[in-house]
Amino acid sequence: MPNRHHLRTVVMQTLYEWDFYQQDKSRLDNFIRENLAEFAPDVKEGIEYVKETILGILEKQKEIDNILRQAAPQWPILQIALVDRNILRLGIYELLYVKKIPPKVAINEAIEIAKKYGGRASGRFINGVLGGIYKKTEKGQIKMVEKVPEKPEEEEKNNNVKIQNPNDKSNPKSK
Repeated sequence: MPNRHHLRTVVMQTLYEWDFYQQDKSRLDNFIRENLAEFAPDVKEGIEYVKETILGILEKQKEIDNILRQAAPQWPILQIALVDRNILRLGIYELLYVKKIPPKVAINEAIEIAKKYGGRASGRFINGVLGGIYKKTEKGQIKMVEKVPEKPEEEEKNNNVKIQNPNDKSNPKSK
């Protein structure tokens, strides 16, 4: 299995493009395919993680953004740098909706991605926001919920997103 950290980077890059292009879901399939082809060309396993995570974040985006607004009230969402905003969305999603990922791992992974792709203070900013959210979960002020899609195919269909493996030879766009 490919390095999960590497796959999280692909998720962040895809969310970044999606957000940059006014959250256009019709382009999401292309963003995912291109990012996997460019940044993870040899990945055969782990593509499901990328798809499931992106679709989960988009499904919960309003809730995630609301939590982000509460956790960083001095930073309106549109004033948070695109990279940081989408790293936070990924971190919040994994922290609150994916029980199989330990909270401290979700926070640390987000910090490491921020240090690599964000600005000089991004790591500290991400750490502060996600750390604050984690403390609120410990106090019961925010509930951690496991996100388990009942039918991933239906989720993709409902989001009008068809995500294909860029290494699949039957995929005409991968040639």
